[in-house]
Amino acid sequence: MRRQTTATPKARPGDRVAVLSPALAAPAVSAAVHEQAMRRLGEVTGLIPVEYPTTRLLNASAEARAADVTAAFADPTIRAVLATVGGDDQITVVPHIDTDVLAANPKPFLGYSDNTHLHNLLWGLGVPSFYGGSTQVHLGAGPGVDEVHRVSLRAALLDGGEIELTDPGESEDHGLLWTDPRALHEDGDREPTGPWAWAGPARSVSGRTWGGCIEVIYQIALAGRMPAVSDLEGAVLLIETSEETPPAAQVRRWVRSLGEGGILGAVAGVLVARPPVTSFEKLVPEKRERDALRAAQRDVVVTEVARYNPDAVVCVGVPFGHTRPQWIVPHGGVVRLDGVTRTVTADYS
Repeated sequence: MRRQTTATPKARPGDRVAVLSPALAAPAVSAAVHEQAMRRLGEVTGLIPVEYPTTRLLNASAEARAADVTAAFADPTIRAVLATVGGDDQITVVPHIDTDVLAANPKPFLGYSDNTHLHNLLWGLGVPSFYGGSTQVHLGAGPGVDEVHRVSLRAALLDGGEIELTDPGESEDHGLLWTDPRALHEDGDREPTGPWAWAGPARSVSGRTWGGCIEVIYQIALAGRMPAVSDLEGAVLLIETSEETPPAAQVRRWVRSLGEGGILGAVAGVLVARPPVTSFEKLVPEKRERDALRAAQRDVVVTEVARYNPDAVVCVGVPFGHTRPQWIVPHGGVVRLDGVTRTVTADYS
């Protein structure tokens, strides 16, 4: 059963924040991108990044990475915890984290993708976090920090408040390889974005968010670590897909499984990210084909949610998760989906 939600106090400029690698140690791939991220983090927030033994250590054991997470939460001088990037084996890390320490020392955690495991763990402890943020991707790479990322990063760590999420008008599925010197000062291939899609009734719903990368939610389910359906009554479900660009047919199966498990029927709304449809391994040169792939994923999510919960308000296409520019959004905090005004508002308290 989920514990009662505990407030996580905001940091102040000059405070220390932990920068960890609970999954992949991205700084070991490119120290130059990582060090630029650390400089930009200080410039944008005034906070002081603190690294831990496994932050730059490739192939660190699950136990060692978990020890860093526990130590960062235990340290009273650390005011927040940021992940360098996602990965693919955090499922092996979370069993070794001291949950009593995390519950007793709530503080903001920022990350996405494979970090869905840690978000889910914190959610069960009643500790709200923030879905998004990768120092390696959204701070270190490219010519600068995108405005929507800067605003939501500061809101999550420092400022709090309610913010209406807006579309930045452009998006990239991935940047340049971190080992490419151009990655320090050039974006990836960006293209104009289209309007978000809305489905369900024209009403406004608000709820605490839960979810993340749907490929990881699938792993959480198989590991027997899902929250109780009763704890998700009235929640807003977050769904996004990774750079592995799963086809719409697979996304349908995953979403349908959430319906069969009772989760779609319990939630009040569903917020779906703009999905990546290209990667370094999968090039889709024609915009028409990229648009069709995104539309196919949109349609299967909308159809499956309507099958299990026609009263749910659904918004598809919001730039969170595996995209850049990226909004960092509350996980365990409150998001409002207004199907009348077609606006999304996030509370960063």
